[in-house]
Order: sequence, then C-alpha cells, then structure tokens
Amino acid sequence: MTTGDALNSENSSELAQNLSKLEDLSARFIAAISEKKEVNTAINAPGSDLYVKAAGAFWQAYANDPAKFMAQQVSYWGESVKEFIDLQTNLTAQGGKTEAAEPVKDRRFIHPLWSTNPYFTFVKDQYLLNSKAMRDAINQLDGLDDTQTRRLRYFTDQVIDMMAPTNFLGTNPEALEKAVETQGQSLIDGLENLISDMEANEGELIVRLADEDAFSLGENIATTPGKVVFRNHMHELIQYAPSTKEVYDIPLIIFPPWINKFYILDLKEQNSFIKWAVDQGFNVFVVSWVNPDESYDKIALEDYIAHGYLTAFETARTIAGSEKVNAVGYCIGGTTLALTLALLKQREENPVSAATFFTTLTDFSQQGDFLPFLQNDFIDGIEQEVEKKGILKSYVMARTFSFLRSNDLIYRPAIESYMLGNTPPAFDLLYWNGDGTNLPGAMAVQYLRGLCQSDRFANEGFPIFDTIVRLRDVDVPLCAIGCETDHIAPWKDSFRGVQKMGSRSKRFIMSQSGHIAGIVNPPNKKKYGHYTNADLTLSPEEWLQQATFVPGSWWEDWGTWLASHAGPKKPAGPVGSDAFKPISDAPGTYVRVRSNVQNK
Repeated sequence: MTTGDALNSENSSELAQNLSKLEDLSARFIAAISEKKEVNTAINAPGSDLYVKAAGAFWQAYANDPAKFMAQQVSYWGESVKEFIDLQTNLTAQGGKTEAAEPVKDRRFIHPLWSTNPYFTFVKDQYLLNSKAMRDAINQLDGLDDTQTRRLRYFTDQVIDMMAPTNFLGTNPEALEKAVETQGQSLIDGLENLISDMEANEGELIVRLADEDAFSLGENIATTPGKVVFRNHMHELIQYAPSTKEVYDIPLIIFPPWINKFYILDLKEQNSFIKWAVDQGFNVFVVSWVNPDESYDKIALEDYIAHGYLTAFETARTIAGSEKVNAVGYCIGGTTLALTLALLKQREENPVSAATFFTTLTDFSQQGDFLPFLQNDFIDGIEQEVEKKGILKSYVMARTFSFLRSNDLIYRPAIESYMLGNTPPAFDLLYWNGDGTNLPGAMAVQYLRGLCQSDRFANEGFPIFDTIVRLRDVDVPLCAIGCETDHIAPWKDSFRGVQKMGSRSKRFIMSQSGHIAGIVNPPNKKKYGHYTNADLTLSPEEWLQQATFVPGSWWEDWGTWLASHAGPKKPAGPVGSDAFKPISDAPGTYVRVRSNVQNK
C-alpha cells in the first residue's frame, strides 16, 4: 500500500482514533517528567570557558584573514543555493522524483527516500553540508591548545549527531511511512516506550537497548555451572564446576571491571569465555563485584585491592591447594590488577604465577576518546556529585560511554523505540550493556584524578596504602590483549603501558574488532583474527606493521600460553573446600542487584 492509498482509505478513521490516544498518554508523560530530579549541570556539559576561548579564537582568526573566512562562507552559500535549485528542478521533473543516487555509506540514510525523494534528498544534503561547514570551522581555528581543540571537535560532533534529520519525526521518512502504514499505532507504541523508560528512571530519559524480559540470569544467560564459595562486602567469589577429569594445578581467577557485571564473559554457552576456559582444564574462579549503594561512599581502590584481589588470591589458593594463582584483569579490573601486582612486588610477596590483561590501560598519557571528560570541569562536577550522593550513579558512566558512539547507542535505539514503536531487541550483549553498576564516590574520584588525569602510576608513582607503586614494579610473566578498534582502551595506549611494565616475559596480542567483540570472540565463530609479534621494543605502529596476522580467535593462542604457567595437571576436585563451603549457585546474588536512578 502506498502512502496515498493509506491516507485515502477508510482506515484513516483509525488513524484519527490512534492520534487521539496521544492526549491520554500526555498526562503520563507530564507526570513522568515531573519526577525528574535536579541534575548537576557540571557533569552534563563542559565549562563555559571552552566556548569563550573558541569564540575568541574564531574572531581572532577572522581578524587575521577576513578574506579566507568570507571565501569559505561564500562557498557554503553557493552549495546551499545549488542544493535548493536542485530541489526545485527535481520537484518539477520526473513527477517529483529524483533518480536514485549511489548508495550512501552513512547508515542513517539507507532508506530509499533519502535518495529518490527531492525533499528528503535536500534535507539530507543540507545536513551533510552544514556538518562539514561546522567541522571545517573548527579545523581552521588557531589560538587553542591541542586539548581545547580536541574537546571542541568532540562536542561539535555531538551537536552534529544530535541534529541529524533522522532524529526528528518530520524529517525521518522511515518513521513517517510506518506511522501512515500503521494508522498512527507506531507513534502510540513509541510514546508508550518513551514514557515507560522515563517512569522506570524517575523522569530521566535512558533508552532501553534490549528487551529486559527476554533474559534471566542463571537460566538463559550466565549459565555455566558453579558455586559461590566466598562472600564479603566487596565481592562474591564463584568457582566453576570442572568439566574435565583433570585440571591444571594453578587456579585461574578472573577480575572483571566493576563498572559492569562479570557475565559479559558468560553470556551464553556458545560465546562464554568462562565455559571455554573451564573446558580447557583450567580451575576457574571469577570475582562478582558488589553493586555499591550510598553506604560505600568511602570505599577506595585500596578496598578493592585488599578485600577483592588479595582476598580472592588467598581464597582460591586455599581451595585449590596451590601456592600460586593465575590472574586475568579486564579493563579497570586489569588496571587494578596491575596496581595489586606492583604492591605485592613492593611487599616482596609473589602469589601470582602469570597475569593477563584484557583491554587494559595503565599508561593514561594520551587519554584517547575520554579526553573531553577528563578535564577539571567534568571531574570537579563528578566530585560535587559524589560528595552529595556518595556514589556515582551507573547511568552517568553509561551515558558517557554511550556518547562515544552516540549514533549506535543513543539515537538509533531511540528512533527504533520512540519513532518506530519497536520493542527493543532480545540481544544478550545489549542486555548486559544496560546492566551497569554504581561506583563508590571515593574510588571514582581517586581513579579519575590520580590515574586517568594525572597518570601517576606510569610516572612518579601512585599511592596505595602507605606504599608508592609504579608500573615498572609489575614483573610477573604477562600477556596483554588489545583490540584494534577499541574506543575505550585504545590498543596503542594499552601497548605503551605493557612496554613500561618490568616483566622480562611479555606477550601482546591485538584482536580485531572492539572493546567487547574483540574479547568475546570464541574460536567456533571463526569471525575475528588477531596479530602477534614478539618484539615489544617497537613503536605500536611498527609492531603492527611487522606483526603476523592469524585468522580466528586469540583464545587458543592465549590458552596455550597460560597452560605453560599453570603447572601440572591433577584430578579435578569438588567445588569449594572444608574451609570454604559452597554458599549458593552461580551466578550468585551480587550480580542480580540492578542499578538505575531509582536506586537512591
């Protein structure tokens, strides 16, 4: 059915009835938005000084070379007029249609009407022209330092992405077509989705990425058999049931990031890193971190180290009857593993046989895509936030990560849910992505100020308890996994950190894909390959240029390396021990505590 047929049919009365329902939903919308709490503006936008400096740089550049700026403006005017003329020509020719242009690379504009309808073609082309003009203007500015320029580019890109015509009903052909085809039902469903999201988050608009009713922990996600064998105020320690007759003598402990839940490594059987490791004969333990509430406001990195890492080491050694453990740290879990290893070196203790770092930053000199948020205006705002609330709410960090990929993680999901009225997909990875945790106030500031902003661990040293620890103190055999397109922990920055570690035995593997898909890359998928090169004295660029590409997952390569540090095999024993009897089934209880802004 064409758009015209739908409008002229008897179903038009149904359209009118559906649209009238919007009035009924508006009351719920007003009630939901009235619940929105006052927001600290300092964590939502950069300080005004950035824009003042940008404006000053713009007018200084104009004064220095006005002809150059006028030429750019005239060029922009010319392109705009040309597009308007093309619109008029297309409206009067070929029955108001344009010939389909070459397919666009921008996924936002794949709908056919962006290329065949004169109106939408004009809207798209004008948006792209405006976007280019804004970026060109930033690139022409002088008088700003590198940090200011990078921040200005980032926030300019955010404005550009926010103002895309796909984000507005009147300029989104896909949404308009569906509204007509469904007699307005898609708009009703979309508004219902929007209101439900706001009601679930005290008026804060947080787009659901996945169908939360499609997954249940321990039933169709996080299902690898195991038991919680230890619990304290910081973590539950899960030991997984062996699936082989023999296991390696030295147990393996995995420390996930506490910004998210551990089950990213145990989503489902087909892509579970935990299950795969168990099936290789490793005696696997995993730390499931507590989801902090306001009572954790004074908890610092020292608490994670003492009551998390060191306690887990001792517990696993006792249960396994082993003098040593092997350890994996993922993201901030890897950063803190490095701090722990450096502390143990200073204390002349050596309980770790070998360490693995998944997408881990220990050298923060470059700050990567997070540079816009690691300046004083934002960190000051976070300090104010945690001083007031005791914790950094999970949605603050989630929003920051999402804006690094705003089109994929904010605007497209919002279009699907609110304009098209679709139910969020039953996608395990997106479900996990929306299941974040709060951060203790003291730890959050300590991490952002001392590690990310000041880069003290890689330089003059970082204080842990009464000891100054340095990156060069990490001297156990190690293997680090970086990911080629990782926007959270860029592989080159991870590589530089490994170079500064003091270990005589180091390996670095670079997996294809990003922060999650590059790690959760099971061999049976045969999807992403990896690069290896034993020479870690090279620059990251030279290392990659001389590296060997290996098709398929890095898991098996790493498994072979870990086995060489895991001791002999012995008969598999029961889960737990006399001293640490099983408490509950995996995945435990801490992982089930969900966070949103309703958790006050």
